[in-house]
Amino acid sequence: MSVLSALSIICGLMLHVSFSTHNTYYCVPRLTVPYQTDLKLFREEGIFNYSTILMRDDLGVLLLGAREAIFALDINDISVRKSVVYWRVTEEKQRECTYKGKHAEVECRNYIRTLQRLNDTTMYVCGTNAFSPMCDYMTLTNGQLLLQGKQEEGKGKCPFDPFQRYSSLMVGNDLYSATSINFLGSEPVVLRSSNLALRTEFKSSWLSEPNFVYMDFVNESLDSPDGDDDKVYLFFSENAMEYDFYSKIAVSRVARVCKGDMGGQRTLQRKWTSFLKARLDCSLPEPSLPPIVQDVFLLKHKDWRKSIFYAVFTPQSSLSQVSAVCAYSVSAIRDIFNEGKFKTPVAVETSHVKWVMYTGEVPVPRPGACINSVARKMGMNRSLDLPDKTLQFIRDRPLMDEAVHPLTGGPLLVKRGALLTRIVVDNVLALDGQRYDVMFIGTENGYIQKAVNYAGEMFIIEEIQLFENPEPISILRLSSSKGQLYAGSQLGAVQMPVSNCSRYDSCVDCILARDPYCAWDFVTKQCSSVYIFTPSSNTAIQSLKEGDVSECPQPDPVATVDFTLVQENNIQLPCQLHSNLAQVLWRFFDRTLHSDHKYYIYNRGLLILSASKSDTGLYTCYSVEQINGRTYNRTVAVYHLQLNTDPTVWDITTPGNEVTHFSDSSHGLSTTAPGPGRTQGNEDPLPPETQSNTGMVTRFKVAVALLSLLCLFLIVVIFWIKSRGQRECFKFPHRSSGGENEAKRQSGEYMHIPKKSSEVKLSGPEFGRPCSPNNNHCAVDFKGNGEHHFTPMANISSLDGLGYINDESEI
Repeated sequence: MSVLSALSIICGLMLHVSFSTHNTYYCVPRLTVPYQTDLKLFREEGIFNYSTILMRDDLGVLLLGAREAIFALDINDISVRKSVVYWRVTEEKQRECTYKGKHAEVECRNYIRTLQRLNDTTMYVCGTNAFSPMCDYMTLTNGQLLLQGKQEEGKGKCPFDPFQRYSSLMVGNDLYSATSINFLGSEPVVLRSSNLALRTEFKSSWLSEPNFVYMDFVNESLDSPDGDDDKVYLFFSENAMEYDFYSKIAVSRVARVCKGDMGGQRTLQRKWTSFLKARLDCSLPEPSLPPIVQDVFLLKHKDWRKSIFYAVFTPQSSLSQVSAVCAYSVSAIRDIFNEGKFKTPVAVETSHVKWVMYTGEVPVPRPGACINSVARKMGMNRSLDLPDKTLQFIRDRPLMDEAVHPLTGGPLLVKRGALLTRIVVDNVLALDGQRYDVMFIGTENGYIQKAVNYAGEMFIIEEIQLFENPEPISILRLSSSKGQLYAGSQLGAVQMPVSNCSRYDSCVDCILARDPYCAWDFVTKQCSSVYIFTPSSNTAIQSLKEGDVSECPQPDPVATVDFTLVQENNIQLPCQLHSNLAQVLWRFFDRTLHSDHKYYIYNRGLLILSASKSDTGLYTCYSVEQINGRTYNRTVAVYHLQLNTDPTVWDITTPGNEVTHFSDSSHGLSTTAPGPGRTQGNEDPLPPETQSNTGMVTRFKVAVALLSLLCLFLIVVIFWIKSRGQRECFKFPHRSSGGENEAKRQSGEYMHIPKKSSEVKLSGPEFGRPCSPNNNHCAVDFKGNGEHHFTPMANISSLDGLGYINDESEI
């Protein structure tokens, strides 16, 4: 291949990358609601870290745990404080904590981390107590909170470190907790505090530097055909032990234990005999290490088999700003634990251990299984009756071979920008008789993303700013019965309704919002809560999947605004779009305007540069929004520009809204200056993820132009050199022997590690979700034990290329 041909290919590839770099789209909220002062907010001067919430609908209060304080707030209006109890550390405890190297005013305080219900009037509460965890009983009598003073050791029930991830759950009178059991945080444990306490083994194969996230109870004994037991499921992340990589890799896990577990008789005494764990898979659309689970919510169904875990994932690398939400079926997780294959450790080259799929005989009863009908038929009615062979197997092999895959095969939602932190999910009955799962997702900058999945299309209805200043949402709770959402952060707690239908003041706005909570009422001519209608009601409409506004009455014409034109001046015509997903289109009489030397189109209006008499006339601003192949055009503003000496009176009729149907969503009106819009009537700037990309596109165009000029210059230089017969200048000089000796000397200072002979091939699935297609994957080379080259479409979230061994036969 000639040098000229090679250079042409390189230039072409560089141009392709320049154009395609900007061709990635992620879910964007349709509406951005800035901070509203009418939100119900609670905070107390000098109190921080509002990170523990217990809702008591039966008592009409929300219990809020913070640093050295527990508040009882009105559950209907949390800005109203009913009672408070302060639980401060003693000076002696604080002094002991500082002697151990902790900060007196930060870590050496009492952070309330455990808040669980015991009975109708009593709660169980634990705090870090200056790195010396302590628990107590608390009552709410006659509206007053009171600590009973029956303090208990909190080790294993509450973390030492106030900022360490942790989870707990009360099942009956038994407290299940997942935390660290020592001061250094080096001994993680999953503990059941009861008359018969059980815990996990202190082995890295059970827990390896975990970050515990979530714990919940599933009543699997109900209508179980095989007499199975109830389960407690635990979600966490930890260092992977099954992958051969040059550094530690964290992976997300789901584990479970049986409620009736009593430990073993000789093996695993007072230890879980039913502890099993499996990897959670949630592949991101771009090459990355496995994402890390940050929060989970169990949407319970009356048939527990249909219950679903919703989980939020964020990237391991700080370089990525992509978050995802994946959903997992309880029945799918159960099948992997009950029927899946195990992983087993094997020694390789006598140097280290690899985990591979176990292909030998599995003992009976099945290791890790609860006591069920099969075990009872064998005369084993308790875990204490299990044979040592079964217990030894599960002690050494708690990890399942197969990963748990998402219910939909991939993420429900992929979001670029501020990372997602917390999630809750509500189930809403719409007017079409179907139920929709509405997700409320907290972010690290204090927003709530309200999203729903319509038959595979992820749609973010709106994003709502909860706090005046950006701060991460550290806890999120939902009261479906009251239709309220409660969020806690470092500086306070906020209450917001799950919907605010009055935000949409027209039928078109109400329908295009596609909010399952809202419907347009033809009688009152208002956007109202769906709960006031019956599913068969013919006085209200919704169009959640289609966004069809054809049944809406024709809106009133937009009033024309007269502008006086002063020649040689710049004229600004405002235009506020109704949606972040809409694009702006400007027309001057019947001519579509584009950004050029005369006009500048931006996301808030049109700027006419150096206006002249020829610019007088009618300007119309349209909002163009695509919804499932349907293009909706809305007239937003109409302006009449005339010279101040022009006596002409214009007779103008403003066109109304129109809906154009297309068979392909790519058809329809377009504009040269598309960009996310703004909430009508709001002048505050949008968050970075919803800002217009016009400036970035311009910079790309400039870069491409400069690159093209550079390529042209290089081609001219090559032709000139060829004409002079100076091809020798392209020959690479031979390396001197001194350089070779230097290279040998340097390489001799390191031990040579041979590469694996096995070839690893990746075939990552093509990611094609409706709102998050990704067309510019980057090739990544990971150099560990051998070089594994990841092609541009390889998705390494599944870790198929990190030295993964499927079977013992490969060793």
